[in-house]
Amino acid sequence: MPGSPSSAGGTLPRWLGVVALLAIASTFGANHVAARLAFDHGVSVTTAVSVRSVGTVLFVLALLRLSRVPLRVPAPTLRRGLAIGLLVAVQSWCIYSAVARIPVALALLVFNTFPIMLGLVSWVAGGERPAPRTLVAMPVALLGLAIALDVAGVADAATAEGGRSAFATMLPGVGFALGASVAFGVALYLTGRWLPAIDGRLRTLMFMTTVGIVSIAAGAAGTGFGWPQDAPGWVGLALLTVLYGSAITALFVVLPRLGAVNNAAIMNIEPVAALVLAWLLLGQTVSPVQLLGGAIVIGAIVFLSTGRRP
Repeated sequence: MPGSPSSAGGTLPRWLGVVALLAIASTFGANHVAARLAFDHGVSVTTAVSVRSVGTVLFVLALLRLSRVPLRVPAPTLRRGLAIGLLVAVQSWCIYSAVARIPVALALLVFNTFPIMLGLVSWVAGGERPAPRTLVAMPVALLGLAIALDVAGVADAATAEGGRSAFATMLPGVGFALGASVAFGVALYLTGRWLPAIDGRLRTLMFMTTVGIVSIAAGAAGTGFGWPQDAPGWVGLALLTVLYGSAITALFVVLPRLGAVNNAAIMNIEPVAALVLAWLLLGQTVSPVQLLGGAIVIGAIVFLSTGRRP
């Protein structure tokens, strides 16, 4: 991707952008499955965020050097990039904290309310307003997610295993996922508003550098770092680093060139992708009702992506 402002801020064909976002969402889903594997084998949230951030920074730096993209940016742009990076740091820590505490699918279901958060932030700030098609697709997609991820079944299981106390143990994880949703929605809005002409890889470099510094400082000042206890833990840590680095770089390249408010809901496919990957890789079964929910999500995405561009 060229590094000129004009090309960095140019638009993509709608069909190509939709395909790219579906691939990015699936990669994010795989990243969270890998993260859960790492957490189950001794890796702490701070370690996961730190390692993936450093890995992403090195990867993006190599891309920028190979493409000969200048790294110098105006001071106001740098300050804005670092501010958004703080939001991404909050999002990163919150979503991994949620994944470490509650089932991956449930954490991603709550987190994937971020397109709604993005639309509300944009609307309140006087920016781009969600199109009518988007306002229809968002709740339908969330309904499909609730069915696909068997939220009612999760609630019933919690009640059967201990009533309100069992459900209460899930609340911190749900709260972390919701916090990640808010932080990411605001980050996407500010990215489109403040940094529309910056090369997507340069955006990612600023964001991930900030996240890396914050997470490493937090680990050094707090409880330290928890490293993998065995080979599966190292595999999980390596996979989450590679998958996250490629997905977040692609996201900040593609989404601003499509229009974030009316296309971010496409990312709702992420929990469904995680559900499928868990079925394929971990042998977890998928019920017919869950398949119906996935079909509703895909239908909502098709409905959203076939609308006229605002």
